Amino acid sequence: MINSSYYRARIYPIKGTDDDGQLDRAQGIDPTIALNREKVEEVGRVGVVGYLKKSPTIGYRLTQYEYGNVEFWQKLVNNGAIGGSSDSVAITLEDFKSSYFDICAYLTDDDGAFKGTIYYPSLRTSGFSISIGDPQAIIERSFDFVGESAKILQGENEYLIYQKHTCESGDDNVITLDTTATVNPDVASAYMLRVTLYDTELGTTTELVKGASGYTETDSAVTITATVTTGDVIKLWYTATDIPTATDMFVDNDTDEPALIGDSVDIYLYIPATATDPEATDLIYRLQSVTLDVTFDREDLREIGNKNVVQRGVRNSTVSVTLGRILESFTVEEVLRGQSANYGIIDVEKLTDEASLIIKVYKDNTKTEAKFAYGLYATGLSAMELRGGAGVNEYVKKDTTLEGEDLTISANWSVIPS
Repeated sequence: MINSSYYRARIYPIKGTDDDGQLDRAQGIDPTIALNREKVEEVGRVGVVGYLKKSPTIGYRLTQYEYGNVEFWQKLVNNGAIGGSSDSVAITLEDFKSSYFDICAYLTDDDGAFKGTIYYPSLRTSGFSISIGDPQAIIERSFDFVGESAKILQGENEYLIYQKHTCESGDDNVITLDTTATVNPDVASAYMLRVTLYDTELGTTTELVKGASGYTETDSAVTITATVTTGDVIKLWYTATDIPTATDMFVDNDTDEPALIGDSVDIYLYIPATATDPEATDLIYRLQSVTLDVTFDREDLREIGNKNVVQRGVRNSTVSVTLGRILESFTVEEVLRGQSANYGIIDVEKLTDEASLIIKVYKDNTKTEAKFAYGLYATGLSAMELRGGAGVNEYVKKDTTLEGEDLTISANWSVIPS
């Protein structure tokens, strides 16, 4: 049997130059596959004529404990050069539109025998959330991905191999494989699952097609027949019987925090028209729960004559924030009304649609700048719902829901207002 301790998952950004990475602090991985087969019958016939095999629909949900690292967000947007602690540009929702990636899981049984790889190619992000269930709860982040393909790799093809090559010149177009590739049993003389070329001058990634203008292959080398220049990056995906020497499928991450709890965040709510930056007075107290949800209304397009998605995009993005608290004062409503404490009448029809919310995640509850992990900064939030009530012998609760379309994520202290 295969225990989750030996379910070793990795992510492979496809666009750009980023390397692969592992899924750290995962608490739940739940992929689902709908095969989308349509039964065909006809008048005058008993029984089924056959089944139309449409492209599968893949749903992949990942839940992680928050561990104070922005790297996974960078993998999702295929760009490790943005959103880091020394980078002045934040990750925005625009960066999720056309990015895509593979996720796989290497499987080993209790006896140490490798059993194979489950491979989900070309996934895209359809949503994510940050949730703090109560003041002492572990912060959780969840992600939802979508795709159209899933493969089980076993036998002679049991290992998924990823390899990256940076061209040192225009003639540097022959890539020796790190291990011997295994032929695809479904496609004669095919070894590569995918070959991509990143053009360093244009900043674009192209999936190459086997042939005179793409690449040629053997079980030991790939020759790029497309034009390459110095600095271009080639990425290869293939299967093999063995992994390259000294390759680790999963390395214990003992550098980042095991997990972070609710006392390691600060949450600010303010209106930019009344305050240019969050101040101590904008810090929200007595919060009992916080949830930030992002959903993408994806429009990933196919074309007639091709079963694959050929263009990736997002029509609309929705950012929803719910603040749950014990009712002690009306600070949240005062902020959303743009008024100071004890303002006489708070008319809910006059609540703002221009609020900003900041969630600062720290590596511990000292919450100093040196311990800053990363922040999430939502702007243009409109008050959508106020909910609160009382039960017998219970303190009165109050939930406020805000909604907008903009969010930035960065590990750089200077990017997140402070």
